[in-house]
Amino acid sequence: MSEKLVIIPTYNEKENIEKIIRKVFSLKGCFHVLVIEDGSPDGTASIVRLLMGEFPDRLFMIERSGKQGLGTAYLRGFEWSLEKGYDYTFEMDADFSHNPDDLLRLLDACEAGGADVSVGSRYCKGISVINWPIGRVLISYFASVYVRKVLGMRIYDSTAGFVCYSRKALSTIDLSKVRMVGYGFQIEMKYTAWKLGFKIAEVPIIFTDRTEGTSKMSGGIFGEAFWGVLAMRLRKFSPRRQ
Repeated sequence: MSEKLVIIPTYNEKENIEKIIRKVFSLKGCFHVLVIEDGSPDGTASIVRLLMGEFPDRLFMIERSGKQGLGTAYLRGFEWSLEKGYDYTFEMDADFSHNPDDLLRLLDACEAGGADVSVGSRYCKGISVINWPIGRVLISYFASVYVRKVLGMRIYDSTAGFVCYSRKALSTIDLSKVRMVGYGFQIEMKYTAWKLGFKIAEVPIIFTDRTEGTSKMSGGIFGEAFWGVLAMRLRKFSPRRQ
């Protein structure tokens, strides 16, 4: 059986963190969870520590001092996953905007479907977003259109944060050269994998906005992504030296 790790970055997720962890652990296939905790003042880390006593071999946490960016959280988690030898590594939000049941579909796209990277896509079958303001939907949707036009990468949801990476893909990408730390990070990781020749599959999902806790989105996130995409077009990509 393959070894599977779900990375969940957290900042002030006390309303959601226990429920999301228990849900992941209820799935077949024995997923492990790594929480990257950025110094939440609401006690998120304390909740995770208690659960670690209940799930000592499946739940892990890296605590960092303060908010350091979504991209740096995932990069730290990716390196940890590679060190521990996991076969598949997943990105997933803590707030149930990504349905944990869909982890199995992302895994199947890689294990059975032959993809190196699978993306939980909001836009590959129209627009599948619930409870977002229309303005936010349009910004997100047309951001992916912009990425396709500028980079030529035929992925309909390039900013998606629900992703499965095979060990082969993660170990080949030079993570030390990933530059963007906000949601542009999601674009950069997919584009790098694509430029290195990895097969990327989109799995249609329904994205439902959080019902508890508060969003961490900001205008600067989109600015970084806009200018970063233009810079990526000019870059050369090479695999990590093994």
